[in-house]
Amino acid sequence: MTDDLRDPPDPRDLRALPLRERKKLRTRQALAETALRLFGERGFDATTLDELCDEVEVSKRTFFRNYPSKEDVALAADSDLWSAYLEYVAGLELDGPLLDALRRALATTLAAMDPDWDRRFLATRELAESTPALQVHSQGYCQNTTDALVETVNARVGTGTGTDTDGVRLRLTVEIFVAAWRTASLHWTTQGGPGGRDGLTRAVDEAFAEIPAALTCSA
Repeated sequence: MTDDLRDPPDPRDLRALPLRERKKLRTRQALAETALRLFGERGFDATTLDELCDEVEVSKRTFFRNYPSKEDVALAADSDLWSAYLEYVAGLELDGPLLDALRRALATTLAAMDPDWDRRFLATRELAESTPALQVHSQGYCQNTTDALVETVNARVGTGTGTDTDGVRLRLTVEIFVAAWRTASLHWTTQGGPGGRDGLTRAVDEAFAEIPAALTCSA
């Protein structure tokens, strides 16, 4: 595989951004962090957008400039990861086994997330598991992200001869990648997030290592 040497976007590096963009990013982060705290303390359904905006001291108009919905701010840790991942993959020169390329890109993106991301991600996943509205929204977001990844990868590598089989193979590879990630992150979350970021990365590696055996697993 030949990879572009460019690093994925690092959410910690704000120095290169104009002042206005830095303020916008800090507001976005404050909304996500405060939402996670309030939802954890009071419950997702019991916390209103007005209460969240009052806590952060912003208007609802400002809120909607940053997040489309209450569900989206609750799942901000998810979107932070996958937005960075899609941007990173869009700039890679992909060659060799695609599944391995996608896995390595994920490891690189995980390593570049801000130091507090894994704590927020664990809290987000625990909240989502106990909130039906977030479960539904999360499933929709996952499907949209999967579709976006298929389009991004297709733009980078194409589908070979352009046959239906090529398209099915690419889609299937991406779906396997997403399934491995979901399996690993669910296992890590249900265990209480052991080992933090390193533990999640190990869980991802272990899930990918099980794919060959899973494909030949007997009933």
